[in-house]
Amino acid sequence: MSLTQRNHWNIFDQLQHEMNRAYAYKTKNQEHEIISDWTPAVDIKEEDNQFLLVADVPGVTANSIDIQMEKNILSIKGERNSELKKDQQNYKRVERKHGVFYRQFTLPEGINADGIEAKYDNGVLTLHIPKQDIVKPRKITVN
Repeated sequence: MSLTQRNHWNIFDQLQHEMNRAYAYKTKNQEHEIISDWTPAVDIKEEDNQFLLVADVPGVTANSIDIQMEKNILSIKGERNSELKKDQQNYKRVERKHGVFYRQFTLPEGINADGIEAKYDNGVLTLHIPKQDIVKPRKITVN
């Protein structure tokens, strides 16, 4: 006797993925549409002098990641190539997503776009997004 674990929600996960792919991730980008095949998980943290954005992009090379900032909209695009061959008959289950991903984030006012730094290490993309220095009011004494 062999025990098989079944995930009855898997069909709903697949349906959700296809719906997301068809509707939510269709984005106009200048001349053409970009459709995401998968979406990386992202954490965003606000610190005193910067925002820190950390994205999980395993299997994506640093050369295939494109980051752009325009009008307070940060766009991250990349691609993870498939390791699957055309002969998929020996696979029993395929869960790892491949293809193009595209994420956009609207950043608040007061961001120093020229100071954004991106680092990639072991499948984790980290963006340091500095805030602009706020000019503090200064008291002027009358002589």
